[in-house]
Amino acid sequence: MAKGLRASRNKANNAKLRANVFSPAEDARKERLSAKLMELASKPKARRNDDIDMRMDEDDPAQQSHNVPSTSVGDGEDEMDIEQVKKDKSNTKFISGNRGRIQKKGRSKAKAAMVFPVYKKAIFVFATGFFPHKPFIAGKASFDGIDQDVGQVPAPFDKVVLMMVDALRSDFVYSNSSGFDFTQSLIRSGAAMPFTAHATSPTITMPRVKAITTGSIPSFLDVIMNFAESDTTLSLANQDTWLSQLKDKPWGNLIMYGDDTWLKLFPDTFSRADGTSSFFVSDFTEVDNNVTRHIPMEMKNSDWNGMILHFLGLDHIGHKSGPRSPYMVPKQREMDGILKQIYNAMEVEKHLESTLLVLCGDHGMNDAGNHGGSAEGETSPALVFISPKLRDVANGLPSPTDPSEASFDYYSTVEQSDITPTLAGLLGFPIPLNNLGVFIPDLLGFWNEDQKICIMRRNARQILDIVRGTFPKLSFDDTTNESDCISATSDGAILSCLWFKAASVNSSLSREKNGELLDNLTGFAKQAQIIMSSTASNYDINRLQTGIAIATLATIGSAVAASRNLLAARATSLWALSMTVTYCVTMFASSYIEEEHHFWYWTTSGWLAGLVMKQRNKTGPPILSGMCAALGVLVALRIIRVWNQTGQKHAGESDIAKSFLPAHNLMLWLIVLATYLDVIWRLSRAAVPWASRHLSTAASFALGVAGIGFKVAFTKSDAPELLEGLEFFITRPMKEASLIAQARAFFISNAILAGLTVLPVVYQRFFEGKTAQGVQAAF
Repeated sequence: MAKGLRASRNKANNAKLRANVFSPAEDARKERLSAKLMELASKPKARRNDDIDMRMDEDDPAQQSHNVPSTSVGDGEDEMDIEQVKKDKSNTKFISGNRGRIQKKGRSKAKAAMVFPVYKKAIFVFATGFFPHKPFIAGKASFDGIDQDVGQVPAPFDKVVLMMVDALRSDFVYSNSSGFDFTQSLIRSGAAMPFTAHATSPTITMPRVKAITTGSIPSFLDVIMNFAESDTTLSLANQDTWLSQLKDKPWGNLIMYGDDTWLKLFPDTFSRADGTSSFFVSDFTEVDNNVTRHIPMEMKNSDWNGMILHFLGLDHIGHKSGPRSPYMVPKQREMDGILKQIYNAMEVEKHLESTLLVLCGDHGMNDAGNHGGSAEGETSPALVFISPKLRDVANGLPSPTDPSEASFDYYSTVEQSDITPTLAGLLGFPIPLNNLGVFIPDLLGFWNEDQKICIMRRNARQILDIVRGTFPKLSFDDTTNESDCISATSDGAILSCLWFKAASVNSSLSREKNGELLDNLTGFAKQAQIIMSSTASNYDINRLQTGIAIATLATIGSAVAASRNLLAARATSLWALSMTVTYCVTMFASSYIEEEHHFWYWTTSGWLAGLVMKQRNKTGPPILSGMCAALGVLVALRIIRVWNQTGQKHAGESDIAKSFLPAHNLMLWLIVLATYLDVIWRLSRAAVPWASRHLSTAASFALGVAGIGFKVAFTKSDAPELLEGLEFFITRPMKEASLIAQARAFFISNAILAGLTVLPVVYQRFFEGKTAQGVQAAF
């Protein structure tokens, strides 16, 4: 009761103070301000004198002081006017000529604006040199006019199943720690023929699919298109690929399940398809189950002759946890079980008895689970040809086995582009026109000697058409002089001589020279593949150098335009200049590019150390606190460096995020909880500003609880091992609620809190702005 009376008395006293003391003072202040504003508004505007507007007489100080405008309202603003005059005098450094004409500030802006078109020109010139032109043959290959003396070669297969496991590195299939037990048993029995397929960079999905289907060499422009979810500008639907050749057969019908990259590259190509997105890397299971569920039905259907299965789960595991993840071997066993299901159907189903199963990876992965570069693990995917018919032409090989030379070089190494001509020969369709692959010699056992020569001659002549387009000035007919081959040094001359040797043996029509002819045709195709592959990635050095030179001149021009600002901070400018020059130098070495983050680590450390050294001779608490703060940042930077190892050289080494915290999950969750509490505290101070502090704290706390629940549910689904030993701290709703329910609760709470925070502010500013505009118009 007494407490209520005190509160009532305090309210009454406060009301009296507002009515008798504060309110009159506030009204008087408003009246004074209003009178002052009316007085200023009633004064006539001063006319601008064009003769003295941009001039200043340096020889007459009195004239200078006379021309200084004074707009002070009160005595307290006189000092501000004096300071402004000092600033104006300091700006007289821009005076040019004896008459002291002040240069307009817009001229410096104009100089800076002139630099940007130069940068655009530099980028254009550099890009045209970095993306070289590749010879392209339009149209579609056919058997017309080719090998009329021998005729078509019979095809041992009429269907193909391409089972592509994303990021299937060679050791995932062939090593002792592999989960592909059934596949290894097929290799030992001779029903599977294993290879290591060399994938050239860039080792990402879209360029590798192009290389596998066309046999050509992809460019780095495909890297950009790989991340464009809706891009169809680089479609292969109208280009010559083994998919189009297979579809053009009388019974041609293609189906696809898996990565939707195939649907973007080959629109309107598949009669049945079910694509999945590859960018939700936390999904290890559903993304593959969406493919697997179609397999039993399609094994019963006989209306297709080509099936594409592209599994993404193994690649997602690599991105999330690396190649040593505990999920890696179980995923390999899952893929091996799917392969066993397909192989068993091939043995049982009558319409699948002449089916070729190809297990391959589009690329590999490095020790961190990433790909895109040219590290050995990234460029060494597995490639296995599987069929019961292979037992007639192949001997079993030991499996599992150890790599022969390099750490990922198992069995024979072939180029990934060799898949295209090999499938063309095995399934009996023409080799695509822009192919640079070579038929894999180990699979020639299905034919006799004459047919083998026919296969390799088709391959060599098809590559010869590309060589002629690349070297139009050279002769590739049968009249080349053998003496010219001895002194051949250029790439084109070497290929011309190799073709001459093959053609000279072919003209003899001697059966005894069949072996030599086969070797010569294979040698020409292999050498042409090497030379043409390098030609496709030969950059225009002159244009690259020109682009760099133009960019350098533009940088110098920018420095000149900003010279005043740079000279004002000499130490900072010197540091920025040295850092820029050093960074540009590091861009000329691929190893420095791969480890670029180390440059920024050392640059940041050096900058912070320089700040500490700059303050060492000063004393006082502020200086001491500043040095302590800089040292604290240096310690934090050191922790960040070992938090998550990146790059190529140290990608697989131990770090805090992947080695220490998973082994100490209690500390991990304490850090997570501290982060959420910090966010809740900050939101409680900034969110819902129109409400009371208690309401904003309650709303922020509710959002934080929803976020923690979603975090726990997501971790339970994605990495349940991180919750081991913490079941006691997890509440019952977090355990029982589904991931989708937790996600909905979090995002709905987030949207409500954002709406309560932003919408009232926007509403208030909108209507207050209209009111202010109306008052201003009335005056």
